[in-house]
Order: sequence, then structure tokens, then C-alpha cells
Amino acid sequence: MCGGQTHSIIRNGIDRLLPPEVHLIHGPGCPVCVTPLVAIDKALAIAALPGVVFCSFGDMLRVPGSSQDLFRIKSEGGDVRIVYSPLDTLKIARDYPTREVVLFAIGFETTAPANAMAVDLAKQQGITNFSVPVSHLLVPAAIAATMSSPMVRVQAFLAAGHVCSVMGYWEYPMLAERFKAPIVIAGFEPLDVLQGILLAVRQLERGQAKVERMAKSAAQAAVRIVSGDTKVVERGKADGCFVTTAGIGILPDGPLPGPQRAKPGDAVPVSGTIGDHGITVMSVREGLDFETSLESDSAALYSLVEAMMRTCRDIHVMRDPTRGGVASSLNEIAAASGVGIRIDETALPVKPQVTAACEILGLDPIYVANEGKLLAIVAEEDAEALLECMQAHPLGHGAAIIGHITEEHPGMLTARTAFGATRIIPMQIGEQLPRIC
Repeated sequence: MCGGQTHSIIRNGIDRLLPPEVHLIHGPGCPVCVTPLVAIDKALAIAALPGVVFCSFGDMLRVPGSSQDLFRIKSEGGDVRIVYSPLDTLKIARDYPTREVVLFAIGFETTAPANAMAVDLAKQQGITNFSVPVSHLLVPAAIAATMSSPMVRVQAFLAAGHVCSVMGYWEYPMLAERFKAPIVIAGFEPLDVLQGILLAVRQLERGQAKVERMAKSAAQAAVRIVSGDTKVVERGKADGCFVTTAGIGILPDGPLPGPQRAKPGDAVPVSGTIGDHGITVMSVREGLDFETSLESDSAALYSLVEAMMRTCRDIHVMRDPTRGGVASSLNEIAAASGVGIRIDETALPVKPQVTAACEILGLDPIYVANEGKLLAIVAEEDAEALLECMQAHPLGHGAAIIGHITEEHPGMLTARTAFGATRIIPMQIGEQLPRIC
């Protein structure tokens, strides 16, 4: 839809990299292409008037009207100026108070706010020699007009992410349903465009027609995407598009969690059952068919962490027990804080199907990777309130306190077994599960 996406596609040769079955049709999201001829002719007539300073973005200079363009008017003595921002025209209007300064306001939803701001500032500043002929358009209307044509060949759309940042996406699901055409909201970097094409093709292959956007997942996690990467998955194994993101957090006031802050007497809660992710991935990789269902625990934990931080402002330690599982994370914390950590094996929350799979595979659940769980270490007096908070959250309903920090065995993790004995749980040597991320 957007000229910015067209620019990225052509500049990076994306159109030449695609298989011949995928055809990219550019527009109609380019304001230069869709500005009505009557609006252009009116603008050209104004630009040719004496005493007018006509301001426009550079891409309109050679757009033809019925008989001429802005470049020709400029060559014949008209005062046509290229601006890079609507606010530039206000400075020109202040510098030339005896001349009428005209801004040709074209474009879709993204240019409208800046043009409107220029008009508002002109009013506030008492600038009376400033005029704006308007020819703004809407992307959903352009999509509807395109799909209503009897000669249409378009099967899917790449919608522009910046437009949806201004207007939202609420009109797009109705269009996708009405015209049975997938609409994928994408950015402008080569990876964004390729990802959008992939999502659109996936929908067409599956016979779907809906609106897809990474913004939905980001909103659920209460984050803003600032960078990302994609995962390549073997065809037929987990077909789809998998996106991993990286972000920058905001540091709250007060003490921050850190691996060196564990203190004797602290409690150790975990947010739910352990080992779900690692066992699920391993069973699929090895072709193991268990009678009970296994499912990864992968989840965005921000909302849970936010709730925990509101309940207890001084959580001493937080960790995600991913590779190496709970055992490796707790060993690292013990070493960093110079304390001992003692857990109760009978308190570890493990699903029966995970326990059964571990017994078959000869694994210990405490070493198995997790992707949607967290460990916390908190003062004993805050532990009960924090546990109630975690259990009240959808991502922490299986939370449990699994142990405590001790002065004994500094730098080591020990466990009280179901038989009342004590065993040392060392750092894991090697990998139970080959690297997957």
C-alpha cells in the first residue's frame, strides 16, 4: 500500500528475490499516484498566481496536471519551493508577510497530523498569509476502491505500520472479511517487508483472510517493539512465522533485583510448573509419542512481573530458569550471593506427564529448560503476599515456594529429598536439550 514499502522493495531487490508465483503490485498508497487530477490542476493554478509562494514536498514537483506541472511553473518564474516539513511553511510566511504562502497538503493518514498542526500553529501565532489546499486520503478507502474493481487481481495487502500507529487498525478486519483478502500490517525495513509477504502467503495457502500484526502480541505483553529477529523452522515441523524481539526496560525507583542480593532466610518462589518447555521440545524432536499431552510454557512474563513489583517493592532476585532449568539458575544465584540455597524436592511443581517423560528419558526436571516461568527470591516476611499475588495471575496460578536461602553450604544448591535426605545439586554439565534459541 505504501510508497515507503515500494522504496524498500526496489532498493533492496526484494522483488527479484521472490519466487515467480508471488507478484508485488505497488500502490495505491502513494499520495503522488492517487491525488486526483482536479486537485493537481487547482494547485497548479494557485502556484501560477502572482504574489504566491507555493510550497510542496519534492515528490509532487513533476506530477503532471492536465497541461503542466510544478516544475514547469517554477521554470516560468513561479515561486515554487520544496519543503521538508509543513512547519517550514510557517517560517516562510513570517519572512514574507506581504505574500500568500500556500502549502499543498496531500497524503494519507500519516501526513494529516503535521499539516493540521501547521494550520493550528498559524492560527495561534496570528499568521494570516497562510493557506492550505487539502487533498488527504484514507488507506481503507483506497483498499476498498481497489478491491471493488471488476478487473482486480489483488489477493492480499501489505498495509503500512505507520498509518496504523496514527489511526489504529480497527477498519482493516472488516475489509479483510468483506473482500476475503489477507491484510498484513508491516514496517519498511527489508526484514519487515519480507516477513509481511511471508505472513500474507501463509494465509493464502491456508485459505485464511484476516488482519495480522505484531502489535497485538506486543500489546498483550505491554511492550513496544524496538528490534527483532526471525526463526527459521523446518517445513512441516512448525510451519508459521516466529518472531523474537529484544527491548529496553524502564528501571523503577527503589532497590532493583540482582543475583548478588539473596540473603539467608529469604524464600524462593517459582511461578509455576517446571520442565514443560524442554520436555515438549525434546519429545517432538525425538519423535516420542506420550499418551498425555505436552505443551510448551512459552509466555511473555511482563504483566506478571509488574504485578509482583507492585505487591513487593523489594524483590531481591528474579531469574528466568531457561537453559539448565531451575538448578542452573539457583546455582548461579548461590555463587553470586555467597549463600546456600536449600530446596524441598516435594515442593517442586511438576506436571505428572513431565515427570513421566523425564523418567522415561532419564532426566531430572530441575535441569529441564523453561520459557514461561520465573524464579524470585524475597524476604520471608513478604513471601506469602507475593505468592498470593503470583497465584492470582494467569501466568502464576501454579506458583509455589520451593525453598529458602541458608548460611550453610555457601555457593551451593542442596535439596531435601522425599525420603528426608539431603543431596547436592551441582551445575549442569553439558546440555540436556540442544540449543534451540
